[in-house]
Amino acid sequence: MNKPHSLYLLGIIFFCSACLNAQDLLWEKSYGGKHADYLLDAQSTADYGFILAGTSLSQKSGNKTEDSQGDLDYWIWKMDENGELDWQKNLGGTGADILYSIRNTNDGGFILGGTSDSQPGIHKKDSCRGKEDFWIVKLNAKGGEEWQRTIGGSGQEILKSIVPTKDGGYILGGSSASNISRKILKGAADPFDKSDKCRGNMDFWIVKLNEKGEVKWQRTLGGKYADMLESIEQTKDGGFIIGGYSNSPSSKDKSEEGYGAGDYWIIKLDKDGRTEWEKVFGGEEDDHLYTIKQTQDGGYILGGNSASATSGNKSRSNKKGTDIWLVRLDENAEILWQETYNTGNVDVLTSLIENNDGTFLLGGYAQTEVMGEKKADKKEINDYIAIKIAADGDELWKKAVGSNGEDILRKLIETRDGGYLLAGTSKGDVSRDRKSGQGSNDFWVVKLKDKDKKKKEEKRAQLEAIPNPTQQYTNVIVGFEYNTGTATVVDLSGHVLQTFAVTDRTIPVDLGSYADGLYIIEISTNAGTGSVKVMKGN
Repeated sequence: MNKPHSLYLLGIIFFCSACLNAQDLLWEKSYGGKHADYLLDAQSTADYGFILAGTSLSQKSGNKTEDSQGDLDYWIWKMDENGELDWQKNLGGTGADILYSIRNTNDGGFILGGTSDSQPGIHKKDSCRGKEDFWIVKLNAKGGEEWQRTIGGSGQEILKSIVPTKDGGYILGGSSASNISRKILKGAADPFDKSDKCRGNMDFWIVKLNEKGEVKWQRTLGGKYADMLESIEQTKDGGFIIGGYSNSPSSKDKSEEGYGAGDYWIIKLDKDGRTEWEKVFGGEEDDHLYTIKQTQDGGYILGGNSASATSGNKSRSNKKGTDIWLVRLDENAEILWQETYNTGNVDVLTSLIENNDGTFLLGGYAQTEVMGEKKADKKEINDYIAIKIAADGDELWKKAVGSNGEDILRKLIETRDGGYLLAGTSKGDVSRDRKSGQGSNDFWVVKLKDKDKKKKEEKRAQLEAIPNPTQQYTNVIVGFEYNTGTATVVDLSGHVLQTFAVTDRTIPVDLGSYADGLYIIEISTNAGTGSVKVMKGN
């Protein structure tokens, strides 16, 4: 009588064990000086490598080669696909500079966005506007500075995300506590950049820049209490989707009532920053949104943390403590499904990606022992967690990686070989999965292999161009080592349009001044030659 039931339980145990072991840890590396270094963002790069971004308190020590200039500085670490250093960069003023966001730009460089209370120093050129400002820095492909901007009002501004836009500019998303504060100075320009009145204690603040970093427009959105923007993304129609945390009732720019202590609040803007619609999601307790993304089908997925039981418009109750809460919307912002995910007493989502097959990968951290070994929660000790879910929200597998100390995951990246890179900060000593360390807090990256995916054995091209097609810039990736070379752009008639010397494996090429059509980029080096065809235009 009990045999079928026993076999059923055995099958479940076997299935769960397979899920928990569906990923291999391929390698892990730590970067930092002897003091504290905090990773806050990471991106894959066109040359198959990665760029890590955060803030550093360390002087020159460990594998950090530059001294900090003030309290905390921006710190960038560019590495190859195996985690080996390509270059690193330290940027800062006299005070605290916290780098929250980094993105690739079409010219092969990078745009950095964060918060600064620094006065001018070795790297920072502009004075602080108020208590804290947005600080934007544009780097080229080698890490050299091209320009920087300080943007702020008379109070506090916190920049959480910077995103390149389709017109070649940038959109900044953050929060502001500044009111309009105009100082009339004899013969001097107004030092403040904020043009909208403060709605409450803290508001969403969105700033649109052109390609040179000049302000095109700005929007302040909020209710009468605290509204903290966490995520911004450009949508397929050229507009923007923004989201964050709100404890404001229906007031000012917020038209919907809240459900609990704090809720998810999302707003759809058009290309000029005008509100198209807004939505509030939450239960009776505190719910904090950290990321919102437009999905491949034109809908949206919202990710954050929830302390609420079933209440408000939350239909899935928490399993234990604070859980990850996902809400999937259609293109009209109507709920398709929602789900909560639990691995420990406190689960915090920090990263969310949609895979090409429609599945999703969630990244964050949780107070839990290694899943599959011990089930008891660890007090005040967090591990990296990764959870893969199907397109309908069903959990496929989950993985915990960590040391005996505090490990805070900030970014999860799908790699070109079908694996994943987990990037964050570790305070733990060398223990468990962590085999390396530099200081009290380090950048810590872990490479996982997803055994559920077929291994991508694609042979790397000798030359490839990304993006292709392009409207202006393309980056030619050279798949072999060389010392010196020449790049030549020719049209289909064989006319040479430009020639320039090259020394790097990522070569930005500007096709912006040419008519739409097909072009050939030839690379000739001491180690070999090759060419790649690039389409200019749609």
